[in-house]
Amino acid sequence: MKCLSLRKIIVKTNKMATNRTFTMLKPDAIENGHMGKILDMIIEAGFDIKAMKYTRLTEDQAKKFYEVHAERPFYGELVEYMTSGPIVAAILEKDNAVADFRALIGATDPAEAADGTIRKLYAESKGRNATHGSDSDENAQIESDFHFSAAEIF
Repeated sequence: MKCLSLRKIIVKTNKMATNRTFTMLKPDAIENGHMGKILDMIIEAGFDIKAMKYTRLTEDQAKKFYEVHAERPFYGELVEYMTSGPIVAAILEKDNAVADFRALIGATDPAEAADGTIRKLYAESKGRNATHGSDSDENAQIESDFHFSAAEIF
């Protein structure tokens, strides 16, 4: 019986990765004391946290992370906002992780977000929207690699 239990633990521990996504809890979520509530929602939605860090982006890091928006009029404001306080960066794992997490966080504009979503509950505005979620598997990998080394991912 003990061998069977140990075998279940080993199988669970060595299970192949399913699907991963990347998130950042943004400075407004941290500043407003929503970090624990948002993390609880993520866990309750069935996501496993594979990596997580509480950190603060430098201006150079924020510019590089959001360089896809460099030509947009809000880029400077976005960089300023993302460097205004600490963030929580995390890699999440679950089947269908990207789509399921995007559904959990809701629309960018909290006024348009579905009831019960993270942004509906905790975002202040379209610009201060509590959390980032990768929009594709490819971007999830790029964004995860930006924030975490292989040794930091479990």
